[in-house]
Amino acid sequence: MRAVRVDGFGGPEVLALHEVPEPEPGPGEVAVQVEAANVIYLDTLIRRGLAREFFPIEPPYVPGSSVVGRVEEVGPEADPSLVGTLVLSETEKGGYAERVVVREDGLLRVPDGLSPHDALALLVDGATAMLLERSSRFLPDTRVLVLAAAGGAASLVVQLARLAGSRVIGAASSAEKRELARALGSVETVDYSAPDWHDRVREITGGAGVDVVVDGAGGALGASAFSLVADGGRFVSYGTTDGEIIEIDEAEASRRRIESVGLFDIQREETLGRNDLARLALEEAREGRIRPHVGMTLPLERAAEAHRALQERRVVGKVLLVP
Repeated sequence: MRAVRVDGFGGPEVLALHEVPEPEPGPGEVAVQVEAANVIYLDTLIRRGLAREFFPIEPPYVPGSSVVGRVEEVGPEADPSLVGTLVLSETEKGGYAERVVVREDGLLRVPDGLSPHDALALLVDGATAMLLERSSRFLPDTRVLVLAAAGGAASLVVQLARLAGSRVIGAASSAEKRELARALGSVETVDYSAPDWHDRVREITGGAGVDVVVDGAGGALGASAFSLVADGGRFVSYGTTDGEIIEIDEAEASRRRIESVGLFDIQREETLGRNDLARLALEEAREGRIRPHVGMTLPLERAAEAHRALQERRVVGKVLLVP
């Protein structure tokens, strides 16, 4: 079978297509014929060797964290009736491949009424968005600033905040991304690449700032957004564009009664597992309350192009690879 492999850390060019042996399912495992593999920004950080503190993955490895496809073979102790079933699964050994082996107990069925690509777009980012929604405590008329608002998880957060009655300001760097943020429910949008974007947020909020910042950008951009949180507000950070974990001035946060939480803090406090959160997102989509936006679909052999587009922030929405 074909699979994309990283043989050494580096730029997108290190992603190369190889012929490799087909994996065989062991006890409690199933083999899935991949219809699409998820590509997330974290994949680009791991490929560059920038996330080794939290994801100790060493080359050679096959990238990718989740797939959608049909079960074509089951191992011992797995349910044979699963053969032919359209399923979603996170992967432990990479997803940029034509076939993967995953645990039976980690499978989710694609709900009726959802396309395989939309369902896959909701597996990882949907679970993250539900986690952020539960932590952000959106309420009617809450003023919410969402950074990188056209991204996979952030675009879902925009919709979840809107459903709660919050007033969302979507921050994004291009006109196309801001247009999507508006279409998904942002009442206002700002260009965070503009030098006066802080002033624009303050103008929108009448000088008060926002009650909640949901930060998927991290780094200097995320840190600068902290100043826009009103006293007594909440700063929720879950992502990074450069591998650097955001550092918040704890003394200022305490003085202004701002609660600052990161993704690992949220995950420790959450009682639901990843699959349970994904099920919530899939149900929201099945009912038509939220929708993912798949902005780029490429064949496996163009994995480098997919990474380059993500790294250069040119993608509006999700990126998927199709074997």
